[in-house]
Amino acid sequence: MSQSPANQPKIRIRGLKKAFGAKRVLDGIDLDVMPGTGMVIIGGSGTGKSVLLKCILGMIRPDAGEILIDGEDVLKAKPARARVLRDQIGMLFQNGALFDSRTVWENVAFGLLARGKVTRSEARTVAARVLSQVGLDASVGDLSPAELSGGMQKRVALARAIAAEPSIMFFDEPTTGLDPIMGAVIDGLIVDCVKRLGSTSIAITHDMASAARIGDRIAMLLDGKLIWQGDAASVMNSGNPMVDQFVHGRSEGPIKMALRK
Repeated sequence: MSQSPANQPKIRIRGLKKAFGAKRVLDGIDLDVMPGTGMVIIGGSGTGKSVLLKCILGMIRPDAGEILIDGEDVLKAKPARARVLRDQIGMLFQNGALFDSRTVWENVAFGLLARGKVTRSEARTVAARVLSQVGLDASVGDLSPAELSGGMQKRVALARAIAAEPSIMFFDEPTTGLDPIMGAVIDGLIVDCVKRLGSTSIAITHDMASAARIGDRIAMLLDGKLIWQGDAASVMNSGNPMVDQFVHGRSEGPIKMALRK
């Protein structure tokens, strides 16, 4: 697992821009995520939160800017080196993104098998161990994703995200589709897994209860820019009228006026 010096951000983003046609989704994003901390990006649907993660992951090529992992710009690195840097990242996708044609244990160990890091026999052992870390019995490994409840599917997706013991973890709307109790359970598992691995994490969500549970710091994305960043404990009293409107769920306020432009 790669390590960043304590005073160097694990992830540093500078001037990140991305447009799709005339729509500018990211408009000069600057963000530092320090080692071992949890950053939560909040904002409404369609504000570019997922695009930001996809740019870091290499799924989308930004139009401009820098993305540094452990001090190295992955956008300028040679492909092989960029893969090494990004291989540190474990990802929990919004809807789990489990493979229906594979068993649970094959889903959990998919990344390890694809990279040739384990044999199939070793993969089953790893999967059983990681499933236990998210509160699932090893016997669940022989089931198909379709046989699982939504909460169990989310746990399997989390197990897959941590199977390679990543030093960076991304969570895309981790509580989407879950009832409040199961959402709290998943958030608790996320916090436990991140702490156990000593990972740095970025989560994107519009669920403020979830953000408060899993984040050390919070940043709000609006109109392609991060309009506020601060400690998670201060977000409910940020003093920023747009942030206050969003986190308190008010229908009237400056965000509504901005959408009318």
